[in-house]
Amino acid sequence: MVNSNANALGIIFPNSYDGLIPELVTERLMASIPFAGRYRMVDFILSSMVNCGIDNVSLIVRKNYHSLMDHLGSGREWDLTRKYGGLNIVPPFASNTVKVYNGRIEALASILDMLKDAREKYVVMSDANLAVNFDFTAMLEQHIESGADVTIAYKKQEIPVGMKKPFDITKDLYYTFELDDDGRIRQLRINPEDEGVQNLSMNIYIIEREFLVHMISEAYSKGMVYFDRDLLAPNLERLNVRGFEFNGYLARISDIKSYFDENMKLLKDENLDGLFGGNPIYTKIRDDNPTRYIQGSKAKNIMSADGCIIEGEVENSILFRGVRIAKGAKVKNCVLMQDTIVGEGANVEYVITDKNVTISAGKEIKGADSFPVYVAKYRSV
Repeated sequence: MVNSNANALGIIFPNSYDGLIPELVTERLMASIPFAGRYRMVDFILSSMVNCGIDNVSLIVRKNYHSLMDHLGSGREWDLTRKYGGLNIVPPFASNTVKVYNGRIEALASILDMLKDAREKYVVMSDANLAVNFDFTAMLEQHIESGADVTIAYKKQEIPVGMKKPFDITKDLYYTFELDDDGRIRQLRINPEDEGVQNLSMNIYIIEREFLVHMISEAYSKGMVYFDRDLLAPNLERLNVRGFEFNGYLARISDIKSYFDENMKLLKDENLDGLFGGNPIYTKIRDDNPTRYIQGSKAKNIMSADGCIIEGEVENSILFRGVRIAKGAKVKNCVLMQDTIVGEGANVEYVITDKNVTISAGKEIKGADSFPVYVAKYRSV
């Protein structure tokens, strides 16, 4: 495991953008949405932090966090089981100061005492709606060298369609930047609907810990809620806020269609290498057998995790752990989550199944590339 002993602590906001994908967050949060066969969304940011030597990470949760706690456990898979620091999940009402928050200012205000007592010089903050292999070391080095007050990571890309019409526009804010030639952010735009490639924020920040404590204390006392909108945007002339451009592979989950598309993109080698070709991504271990292909089965261009049993035909699909495809069943262009069972003779195409779904024998379910069908957790069809 890479460890550069970064002088920084990590803070992850696992519930950010829950409102954009309500189908998958009725019993979980954004951070614990399954992705890429055997991972959860939180694995990517958390692993990136650990790979860069950040070994003190707190996750400030709002609701639906049972699945996240079950997945992360003590943090052993990420080498975060430690006497000092390590993995710290902060649920609502964990103490008198921790409440159900709306924006990052309220969330950070609830852990001010922890921030004041921390030893690290810098704070790295991120949401969990990104599947990315991120180099926090490079961003931290640029932050220190530039003398910035705040550094924000961004990606040059078009604004995803799902983000332009948020489920709850008061909570699921997104931002684009205008930067000068020196990389300083001169304008921060909130929820724009511009066409074409934009400097779209990744909601990854680096800031000095003591300065963050001062900023949050002042902002919270004035009733501010959102870090970018209420604190940074009005003070761009006074604060030295700089952008860090990320040029690597990025999967951004903004709605159920983007979830389907970003999974399917990983069937192409260049995208798979872009996400997993750098530092390792860690996840919860489930001891199981390798995928079994029974005699007479057919598989073409699939990603299958451990524990799968394939007797039928599968093409262009993502199979999570423990998926079973019965004899005579046909699966094409699907994302089947953990322990999904496709019965004998069933025919499914452009379908997303949540965990422990059963497709009965002989059933036919077909969506479309523009509108994949979603089957909720524990359902039998």
